[in-house]
Amino acid sequence: MNDTVVSPIGKVLLNHLPQYYEDVRESRIICQTEGVELDSLESASAGVLSQRFVDSATWGLQRWEKELGIAASASQPLEQRRAVIRSRIRGAGTVRGQLIKSVAEAYYGGMVDVSVKSEQYQVIVRFVSKVGVPPNLDDLKAAIDEIIPSHLTVKYAFRYLLIKDINLLLTLNELEATPLSNFVGGSDNG
Repeated sequence: MNDTVVSPIGKVLLNHLPQYYEDVRESRIICQTEGVELDSLESASAGVLSQRFVDSATWGLQRWEKELGIAASASQPLEQRRAVIRSRIRGAGTVRGQLIKSVAEAYYGGMVDVSVKSEQYQVIVRFVSKVGVPPNLDDLKAAIDEIIPSHLTVKYAFRYLLIKDINLLLTLNELEATPLSNFVGGSDNG
């Protein structure tokens, strides 16, 4: 067996021993063997810890979804699932424009303006910092429907590219590369 200590924690263990143990083969073997086990334990515990944070969770998203009563969809990208979870966490409490804004921005990943028109029983969610329809709009609608009172209706206003936005600003190649959903009347428009 090789008696070289290559394990990071094994090296730390060896450095904590009196210096004369560095020349003892058995000490190096013990530090390497224990170090490998402790390296593995440290890695596993860091992996488990990362699952307790929405932004770093992967396989732990299932637990978050279960705890928050979210219908899990393993086919959705991780970032969309995280957005649903963040939104649900933010969505607890009294319904106000700021709460709706916070929930919507968690899904959208950009700036949102929210207008609450109480006399018209209406909430308008306006997406302002990106063009087109968010890819997880159905999830956003479901989350907002859960936090607003049933007597209110929600309208969504999207920002699209208009002729004035692209005239003399985009080359033909850039225009062809722009998704159709970014234009008024394009496909997938809410």
